[in-house]
Amino acid sequence: TECEKEPGSLLWVFVMVGNIVRGMGETPIMPLGISYLEDFAKAENSPFYLGCLHTATIIGPFLGLLLASFCAELFVDIGSVGADEITITATDARWVGAWWLGILICALLNLLVGIPFWFLPKSLVKEGEANESEEASEKSVAPLQENDKNETRQTMYDFFPFLKALFHNPVYMLFICITVLQFSAFDGMISFMPKYLEQQFGKSASDAIFLIGVYNLPVLCVGYFSGGLFMKKFKINVYQAANIAFWVSLLEYLLYFAAFWTVCDTSPVAGLTVSYQ
Repeated sequence: TECEKEPGSLLWVFVMVGNIVRGMGETPIMPLGISYLEDFAKAENSPFYLGCLHTATIIGPFLGLLLASFCAELFVDIGSVGADEITITATDARWVGAWWLGILICALLNLLVGIPFWFLPKSLVKEGEANESEEASEKSVAPLQENDKNETRQTMYDFFPFLKALFHNPVYMLFICITVLQFSAFDGMISFMPKYLEQQFGKSASDAIFLIGVYNLPVLCVGYFSGGLFMKKFKINVYQAANIAFWVSLLEYLLYFAAFWTVCDTSPVAGLTVSYQ
């Protein structure tokens, strides 16, 4: 007999498009937010404000992991299936949590948080300077708009020379190395640690997500915040900060690499590591 093929679902397309739209909305926050701070903050206060900004970017995933832990304890068909009809628990390999519930909650929160951005002014008075008169600010608007058009055309021609200059900038290249080291260590832990905790220690998916959020992200918040205070206190320049960040990140990567020698006994699996008898 031929195998019967079940009809496929295209609902994954909605999830993919939703993530694309979410990425388009979230991506400008970091580059534009950093430029916003650099333009209107004092030079000595800018590192502290950037530390607060990066701390907030860690608090968000921390709260997201807590929300994911809560949603993973709920069955995927919550609302349509009664609790008495569910015959498996959250520790069962067949359990599927309510992953879609977290997306709906976060989408609503993103919509509410995005509303105040409409009321931000186009420009602010630089920290520590006196307010300009309204007439002076209105007179400066017209030439600025003309300059923006000319700069847009010029940027198109200067893109590749500018990119070449960036690759020869030691501070920029150090920042690229830092980013590669951080993501290679952090993403590996985020991707594989939950499943490792589930298989090795018998934790449910919700418990594994909760443990990762509690034991990792608060420490990162302290690191970002203290780093901003450290730069403000000792007035470290950009080149010194890049060197410090590189060596600290290299040490971080080596500590993560030491986890390869952390070996636990393999859990017995019938038919795989032990016999059925």
